[in-house]
Amino acid sequence: MEAHNALSARIAEEAGFKAIWGSGLSISASLGLTDRNEASWTQVVDVVEFMADHTSVPILLDGDTGFGNFNNVRRLVKKLSQLGIAGVCLEDKLFPKTNSFIGSGQDLADIAEFCGKLRAAKDSQIDPDFCVVARIEALVSGCPMEEALQRADAYREAGADAILIHSKKTDGQEILDFCNQWSRRAPVIIVPTKYYKTPTAAFRDAQVSAVIWANHSLRASVTNIRRVTRAIYESQTVAGIEHEIATLNDIFELTGEFEVQAAERKYFTA
Repeated sequence: MEAHNALSARIAEEAGFKAIWGSGLSISASLGLTDRNEASWTQVVDVVEFMADHTSVPILLDGDTGFGNFNNVRRLVKKLSQLGIAGVCLEDKLFPKTNSFIGSGQDLADIAEFCGKLRAAKDSQIDPDFCVVARIEALVSGCPMEEALQRADAYREAGADAILIHSKKTDGQEILDFCNQWSRRAPVIIVPTKYYKTPTAAFRDAQVSAVIWANHSLRASVTNIRRVTRAIYESQTVAGIEHEIATLNDIFELTGEFEVQAAERKYFTA
């Protein structure tokens, strides 16, 4: 489940999700920035560090294109490994990237160069269980299925632990076709932002390893903040919405206030 700060990550874990997607789009948007690498990798890592500090489930960071060349990737992976982040997803587009759903096509990275980034990532991980996911943008860019499969094979051979295949079509069929032709040569991750009507059972039948709900916490936040702020502005009172929003105790619980109070009783003896 997507998260864009420590609070949304905590809520996702509270809901029962077993892993967190540190979304590049959502983190950038929460900072008021576009999804075009306007936020530096250190700014993104700062956010993810808070997420990791306040959750106990694995976090997969959306590392975009790696924020530069192989050397930027090495620095990113070393830092993520030091922070205990479970993995990073790298996409095969050019830096600075553009969101996959903007425009009609994307410029793809050279296969050999991107494989170098993947090898650099694997060589730089500190934790042997750190996961490097290769995200393929060929279908989003209008390339044929053959290119997506060719890239997937090359990335697997370069050391990628899993393949994320992306699509902006709304029926999900090309994702299912990819999975069928890929034949589980490596784990497959999908992001059904556009093909959300495809039954989840179809993904299970296609032996998809993981599904990322990639931006829904952010979008839900925007909808509800707009609704509440407009209601307060128009009514000049909070009486009508107080029962619809989280209580202060909810916030205290999510941020660990009650745990600190218990620790204070245990450790503060003055």
